[in-house]
Amino acid sequence: MSMFCYQCQETVKGIGCTVKGVCGKTEDVAKLQDLLIYTVKGVSNIVVEEKIDIKELDELNYQFLNSLFMTITNANFDEESIENQIKKMFVLRDRLRENTQLENLHDASTFVVESKEQMLLKASTVGVLATVNEDIRSLRELIIYGLKGMAAYAEHAWNLGKKNFDVLSFMYEALAATLDDSLTIDDLVQLTLKTGEIGVQAMALLDEANTSKYGHPEITKVNIGVRNNPAILISGHDLTDLEQLLEQTEGTGVDVYTHSEMLPAHYYPKFKKYEHFAGNYGNAWWKQVEEFDSFNGPILFTTNCIVPPRKEEIRNRIFTTGATGYPGCKHITADENGKKDFSEIIALAKTLPSPTEIETGIIVGGFAHNQVLSLADKIVEAVKSGAIKKFFVMAGCDGRMKSRSYYTEFAQKLPNDTVILTAGCAKYRYNKLNLPDINGIPRVLDAGQCNDSYSLAVIALKLKEVFGLDDINELPIAFNIAWYEQKAVIVLLALLYLGVKNIHLGPTLPGFLSPNVAKVLVENFGIATIGEVEDDIELFMNM
Repeated sequence: MSMFCYQCQETVKGIGCTVKGVCGKTEDVAKLQDLLIYTVKGVSNIVVEEKIDIKELDELNYQFLNSLFMTITNANFDEESIENQIKKMFVLRDRLRENTQLENLHDASTFVVESKEQMLLKASTVGVLATVNEDIRSLRELIIYGLKGMAAYAEHAWNLGKKNFDVLSFMYEALAATLDDSLTIDDLVQLTLKTGEIGVQAMALLDEANTSKYGHPEITKVNIGVRNNPAILISGHDLTDLEQLLEQTEGTGVDVYTHSEMLPAHYYPKFKKYEHFAGNYGNAWWKQVEEFDSFNGPILFTTNCIVPPRKEEIRNRIFTTGATGYPGCKHITADENGKKDFSEIIALAKTLPSPTEIETGIIVGGFAHNQVLSLADKIVEAVKSGAIKKFFVMAGCDGRMKSRSYYTEFAQKLPNDTVILTAGCAKYRYNKLNLPDINGIPRVLDAGQCNDSYSLAVIALKLKEVFGLDDINELPIAFNIAWYEQKAVIVLLALLYLGVKNIHLGPTLPGFLSPNVAKVLVENFGIATIGEVEDDIELFMNM
């Protein structure tokens, strides 16, 4: 087979993409991504075997994180970009090896290729299917996908000046462990849970990075209509890119709108001072093909999720930065101080029409942990009085499959004495529904990006403390989570580490879970997939 990838929810038939990715990546992109991961495993192998102190190796650490981030679904489709990243990691890998005395390093730490053709040939031997045992393969990939999600959080925090070397050290150790053929299934199960534990630390690190710089999110009304000014649409998750764009567009007459996962940026106090920070345009990532057409202005991708544009005119308006890339789109890099020059985007915006309005109204969000805990007394009283019977954590990702209409129907049919806690782009399935509030408490409490799922864990743990419970599963909280890519995987592993059970995961279980690994998750944690809406609501309400 020409390629094999099953890291996202939309993988073909729930088994694997073997010709071209459903996401749009080509065979060669898939193979180069496989080789990049293999090279990063080799770097990790040297770091672990040689017991290298990584605290002074900023270049290595950042490129390590960036390499993992580049392979997340819908982040980078650019062969040249990935090939260049592989070469960077070769240089860093070989520089590490020059200073070691090790003689029996893994092939991932020593192999040599000199051309793209050799890269592709090597990649065909080191991809996912190189691990023959299905259960070992499943657990290795579960760990790797968790690490990819963790890398995204850690890189965002890094960009804000926050580093945690315990998190980084674990990531090197865990990635190196996926090369170790002596590890048993039990060993890998324990490493999977450890990945969830460190994932909580990574999420806490990013939460601290965001809130220490931009303030704690506040309840905010976000406009979803448009103004008549030329504008730039910013997508993805990286708040440092947004901050620099807002600074550079101030006073230019160009407005800035958020798209998809960038919506929660409006909740941070520091961004409220920018009068040209106009609102949010559109919906979840997968609708961008039509919404970018009507936006009219340039689009800046700071992270995933890119959908391959169908029109050359739209591709000419797309700019990428950070871990993202797409062939034919201008990529903007940072200087040695982390500064990026967005002048070309601003100049282009001034030549293009203002956005075409596609909807009007407001979205209310900003219910991260600090804001929700300030309302704790009101929420606890509502629970004690019976006004709130149940909380539903419906965080995670949205996607293109028609079966995801389940989540809209589920939200619509929930009893009026229930509250939805959400984070991530899954919220676009129900955040514009006209659901009645409960004594002034909105029925949908949006904590932010998928990056902010940590807030939902903090809220649950605080409620457990307030109600004097010994087990988080005794709370009136049910977990019905949609997933799509690898950041959702680390959120899931973090929840399992925190002891959360009976999570329903949909619209399908991951294709990378072998039957035996899926059985372990079902038996030990009560993991299940979604069913019929009415049946699931009845089940959850009686749990």
